[in-house]
Order: sequence, then C-alpha cells, then structure tokens
Amino acid sequence: MRKILFFIAMTSLISCAEKVVEPPADLIPKNKMIDVLYDLALLNSASSTNPQALNDREIEVMPYLFEKHGIDSLQFVESDFYYASVPLEYEDMYMKIKARLEDKVKEIDEARKQKNESVREKSKKRKDSMKNVSGEIKKPVLLKKQ
Repeated sequence: MRKILFFIAMTSLISCAEKVVEPPADLIPKNKMIDVLYDLALLNSASSTNPQALNDREIEVMPYLFEKHGIDSLQFVESDFYYASVPLEYEDMYMKIKARLEDKVKEIDEARKQKNESVREKSKKRKDSMKNVSGEIKKPVLLKKQ
C-alpha cells in the first residue's frame, strides 16, 4: 500500500514540474510577465472601485496595458497560457505579485497617515493662533453695516 501511495505522490510531483505546453516563440520573459500581471491587477482594481477615473482619462485597461509593456494580445494570451501550464512557476509569479501589491498598500496607507497627521497639525496650529494671552478663543469681530 505504501508503494502505491509513494508512486502516486511521485507521479503528481513529476507531472506538476513537467512542461505540458511548449513555450511560444515570443514568450514574455518571467519578470516582464510579473510586471504585466501586477499592472493588470492594479488596473482591474481601479476599474472596479472607481471606473469613472479611468473613463475620464479615456483608459481602456487591456489596450493601455499592451501599449505600456510593448506586447500584443496574442503574445499575452500565449505567454499566460504557457506559464499557467507550469503550476509551480505560475504560483511563484503570483506570490511575487501579491507581495508587491501588499507593499503598495502599505505605502499608500503610510502616505494617507502622514497626510492626516499633517492636516491635524495645521488644524491645531490654527486653533492655537486663535487663542489670546489668557488662553480663551478669540471670537471673530463682526462688522456692522452702516
């Protein structure tokens, strides 16, 4: 029984690492494909959370992506199909993309936090400048119409 389980496990491992699909002639290199898929994730996120932002700038996701990376749709599809046929490599690519997205989220959160702190400081300074020597808040002087 153990020999059968061992055989099944080894067959599974070998089949996962075996290249079922031959690489296309114009295969997008792995690092560039990671960049393309990363940008695709960002653009899809933007189009689902705020589609008007892309519409206002007249950006169509896929044509923009192809132009930015200097690829065409067939090259993208064939490369994506090839990488998907090698599950361990494809998973590694998506883990790198996930890490980059998480780093971007941290960067945006940090920038938002700094902006909020800056606004709070300016607001506090404004309130402090409205206090007189006794510590009371000065009321604005209203001018009467004559």
